[in-house]
Amino acid sequence: MKEMRQTVPGILTRLARLLGTEIRNGRLEIPEQFGNGYCAGFVFDEHIRMMISNYELAGELIVENPEQADASKRTIFFKFQNIFPKREPLHAGMPSTTAPSVLIATSRVNTDEVIAIHTNTATVNIEVDAAYLNGLFDTAERSPVLQSLLQNSQPLLFEQLVYPSLQKVVDEIVTGPLDATFELFFLRIKAEELICRLLMELEKRDEKHLYPLNAHDIQAVYKVKAQMLEHLQTPPIIKELAIDANMSPSKLKRLFKQIFGCSIFGYYQQFRIKEAARLLKEGGLSVADAGYALGFTNLSHFARVFSEHIGMKPKQYSRS
Repeated sequence: MKEMRQTVPGILTRLARLLGTEIRNGRLEIPEQFGNGYCAGFVFDEHIRMMISNYELAGELIVENPEQADASKRTIFFKFQNIFPKREPLHAGMPSTTAPSVLIATSRVNTDEVIAIHTNTATVNIEVDAAYLNGLFDTAERSPVLQSLLQNSQPLLFEQLVYPSLQKVVDEIVTGPLDATFELFFLRIKAEELICRLLMELEKRDEKHLYPLNAHDIQAVYKVKAQMLEHLQTPPIIKELAIDANMSPSKLKRLFKQIFGCSIFGYYQQFRIKEAARLLKEGGLSVADAGYALGFTNLSHFARVFSEHIGMKPKQYSRS
């Protein structure tokens, strides 16, 4: 007789008990009196598990995670955020600065210190045993970034923007197969595909030396990121940002690039052009108005930078 194994994470079982409901096929529907939405969890084997959460709660709940009780177990976390369709469309004047992204962290970093999750949660979390993942690769020939992540010996955090082909895989996970017989098999394959694609992206990063992170440094860097994206019309001044972050300009630049994979100005310019594209398409602004709104004083320079990021000139993009 085939032995039945646990396929539902312990934290999901505890949440169901707290809400007085049941888990059906790995999925917990939030009762109306507590909010709306759902949370689904899957334990594929002793090496990899996944949680899909898309819900709103009327109030905060504290649920102890039994899987985190074993401090000796080293895990690599992949937290996908801003990957679900928005419940409400963006207003005409609201910048789109919450791009789909994934946080990749060693078990020595609590990703919730970066993105606090309380009553409103919309994430896909994948946890993988670091030793298992490290055993799949010859790390001696890997980049320092990938080596350090897989060895999981120091607190590290990386953020990677989710590109369209990666979003497609996430969408397949969220929608899932129609036949429950193949669900666990299908979801595991897709989870491993996401992990593989993300490791391939991290392999491209060129940092030669990585610095261990603490909660203060992470919060400071994310504060700088938020400040920068709130003022896309004004190019960032590193010295001023460093003062706000309470660290030297060199340390800020080093940690920002380590986490996000590009320079502060490069990151700013990427979102600046994305906002320009949004204003052209959704806001109906002219090329000149969109450029001036985002601080470009030379429209030829705006057109050149826009073309480098989007692949076509702004006027052509607005008509596409």
